[in-house]
Amino acid sequence: MTEDLSDRRLKAGKLPADILASFLKDTETSDRRVLLGPGVGEDAAFVSFGSTTLIAKTDPVTFATDRIGWYVVHVNANDIAASGGVPKWFLATLLLPENEPASTARDIFDQIRQAATELGISLIGGHTEITVGLPRPIISGTMLGEAPPSETLKTSSARPGNDLILTAGIAIEGTAIIARESKSQLLAAGLTESEVASAVMLLDTPGISVVKAARVAAATGYVTAMHDPTEGGLAGALHEMTRASSTGITVGVERVNVLPETTLVCNALDLDPWGLIASGSLLIASVEEGSAKIVSELHRNGISASVIGKFSEPGSGLLRTVNGVAKPLPLFERDEIARLYGA
Repeated sequence: MTEDLSDRRLKAGKLPADILASFLKDTETSDRRVLLGPGVGEDAAFVSFGSTTLIAKTDPVTFATDRIGWYVVHVNANDIAASGGVPKWFLATLLLPENEPASTARDIFDQIRQAATELGISLIGGHTEITVGLPRPIISGTMLGEAPPSETLKTSSARPGNDLILTAGIAIEGTAIIARESKSQLLAAGLTESEVASAVMLLDTPGISVVKAARVAAATGYVTAMHDPTEGGLAGALHEMTRASSTGITVGVERVNVLPETTLVCNALDLDPWGLIASGSLLIASVEEGSAKIVSELHRNGISASVIGKFSEPGSGLLRTVNGVAKPLPLFERDEIARLYGA
């Protein structure tokens, strides 16, 4: 029996996973070259081109107003990298409000070119349009990359007994966006100018790109799956990984790195960093005997990382431990940044 969705109202953020899954369950393709199609928790699609696999991803930038051209290249490149590929070609769809200065479009194009240059990516096309009813510019990107077939990584490939590694720290992107968009609110809540400035700089240091981290980890040969936490934060990403791979998971709260700037911003605005948009960190599932090697290689390349948990058998639940006490992993109705800025 099909669920009646007419009375279910949607809020800002991702489409709820159960609704998305119901839409996708009957979506199939007869094209045998499609190796990985749409699925809740999967970062990208895979299409076979013989000796290489094309990896495709599309993602918008909707919460930020500053540097959106730069953001959109990096967040799309992250998903290609988390799938084991090298990001190569980018297309952008830019929607601008009526009466927006033409200089806005120029600045966004400059930002796209800057990020593409940083990552060695070619801008190959897209679309621009002035659109009725928009309150601000909105941009969506499509990134194409490639990898040898043997090197692609699905989110669904995590297995019980795998260790879970987290790089950098959680909510880096969310912290930086809020510091950039809500400086006056943070100052009014008691943060100093220097504390806000430090949070702003998280966008660049440690930054929101995980391309290098994914490349270093995958090269060890011990990775079974990777996932790029975005909307929904760390908690949302863990729900996506376990749903895709049909596993459980246990994560130690004390092992999860929350940067001081994130703690300050979240405490000031009553936000939970576990549910805050989290580009800049990478989740890596590893065979148990390889996790120490992965962490060591990441550290050797200047990337902080640690084992934060372990995947478990199906039906074992999603848990996080605090001082040895296990409690259910929270599931946020929508990202904390959507709750802050949404209606």
